[in-house]
Amino acid sequence: MKNVYYYISLFLVFLCSASCWAQDAVSGQALLMVHFGTTYDNTRLKTIDAINEKVRTAFPKMVVREAYTSRIVMKRLAQRGVKKDNPTDALLKLRSEGIRLVEIQPTYIIDGIEMDRLRREVEQVRPFFDSIWVSTPLLYSVEDGQRVMETLVNRHPANAGKREHVLFVGHGTEDPATALYSQLDYMLRAAGHANYHVATIEGYPTQETAIQQIKAMKGKKVILVPLLFVAGDHANNDIAVEWKETLEKEGFSVDVKLEGLGEVPDIQDLYVEKIKDRK
Repeated sequence: MKNVYYYISLFLVFLCSASCWAQDAVSGQALLMVHFGTTYDNTRLKTIDAINEKVRTAFPKMVVREAYTSRIVMKRLAQRGVKKDNPTDALLKLRSEGIRLVEIQPTYIIDGIEMDRLRREVEQVRPFFDSIWVSTPLLYSVEDGQRVMETLVNRHPANAGKREHVLFVGHGTEDPATALYSQLDYMLRAAGHANYHVATIEGYPTQETAIQQIKAMKGKKVILVPLLFVAGDHANNDIAVEWKETLEKEGFSVDVKLEGLGEVPDIQDLYVEKIKDRK
């Protein structure tokens, strides 16, 4: 039944739009940036809107659109009068404008549940395009992990002599892809960054794991940094409040840096390079 809905929707879009295809779609190619989304306006400007604009600058001859995948985020934004398309709607609109080749770049961190959902959604409309290619999330290859690690360590210095530790906090998942967080945690130590750690809110490594590691090194200060594309609800509530309070109860001095990964120019560039590698 769901497939029927997609086919009927596509037909109606064609019927309504075939006579007025957009002029900017002459090339027949488009880039669709897919984000989980956020209801926090400030972080959206610094992350989602910023990378969308960077992609437009990097690929001036291509149509660039965006889509959100969080139904909760889209519903809350709609209540404020802000409409965001989901991937299916965004793709249907592109096809109605004459687009036949689409490259999709998600801004997810790992190849987990959200990526699986995106791929399934894309498969529903694949027959109507000559080509749809879905790129990889931020942490996919070993090289990705190395570059992200170097970027984060350089951006968030910590004085090991003063027993300062940086704790990067990701979302985590019950999906096996949560192992990417453990890999990044291991890579930090293998590169000699023993006072840098990775933990997750809903996966592994856990908060308890990180606390044990920091205590074993007699750490005194912890700098909490979101390992999230946007510094939205999880960053402002889970990390800046609950995690901070827990660490303080354990005796640590705690600072929080509310900065989403999407605000970091070098991280933005990594996503752009994933698109360029396809060219």
